[in-house]
Amino acid sequence: MKQNLLFHLIISLTVMSLSLANPALAENSVDWMTACKRETIHIKQWPNGKKVAVCFVLYVEEWGIGKGPNFREDMLSRKPDFVNESFRQYAINSAAPRVARLFASEKLPLSIALSALFPSAHPEPWNEIRKTLPGAAIIAHGMNNSSDQLPIGQGVTAQQSYVARTLSRLEKDSGIKVRGWSSPSVYADADTFSAIAAEGIKFTLDSMDSDYLSRLQSSSGPLILIPYPPVTVDMGQFFQRYKSASDMERLWIDYVRELEKEASENPKADATIVAIGIHPFVVGTPDGAQSLRRVLEKLKSLKLVWIADLEQVMNFLDKCK
Repeated sequence: MKQNLLFHLIISLTVMSLSLANPALAENSVDWMTACKRETIHIKQWPNGKKVAVCFVLYVEEWGIGKGPNFREDMLSRKPDFVNESFRQYAINSAAPRVARLFASEKLPLSIALSALFPSAHPEPWNEIRKTLPGAAIIAHGMNNSSDQLPIGQGVTAQQSYVARTLSRLEKDSGIKVRGWSSPSVYADADTFSAIAAEGIKFTLDSMDSDYLSRLQSSSGPLILIPYPPVTVDMGQFFQRYKSASDMERLWIDYVRELEKEASENPKADATIVAIGIHPFVVGTPDGAQSLRRVLEKLKSLKLVWIADLEQVMNFLDKCK
């Protein structure tokens, strides 16, 4: 274990020093977290001449009774804790379907990161979501988001078994054979990338450090890394930094507008992409949906922005081969 940690430290320091000397080397060398070869995928433009791809990803998650985010930390000692349980249940029964209806009304694509246990645990809201958005791209998001997560630190084989179990359950309960992955609780390690590639996953949201697509050469095969920067994820901003949906509205619009501005000022530069993680706790309440609607309508007006789901991005890459 100590030798492995030392190896990764040496790799990270080497990549950091190379990056400082020549930033271009860092784009096509060794990934600083996994120690695998990683290369930037150079895309000059997205479909119809767009330069900024924006992919909204709705996290539809199973937590279980007594587990999950808490709206009121001061009430955790209560048994039963109706306030926090109701907060979580509202997200499942009302908020997640509302977000689906919002995207349907705006006629925009949405990707769904789905806990494998959600469809069987909550069939009515899940069926409503699927009926509302039958073409939504589905991304595997582990078994649940609390008690049944990746066995981090137990090696590639243990993680591969977990991934296989997740994919099998998703296909069994929903008839969906997915090719994308987002680790539950955003918790992965270097072994995760090899484990998901070994089970046929083609792209992952577990990369959070870029504005550009890249390809990771894991020990089990290549993986497309979709940029998923922490700052654009509403849940962390909501719970840890106390940002409201209206705060996220301004953040998302500013984030994408700046990428578009950079693209317009430097049209020869590579096209960029950002995955924006949204959660029903934040954008699925009526006020949150209003904020998100304003975001979507603003982004639709930006001439260089392509709002796409993750499968559309992958299909575009397939055509470019």
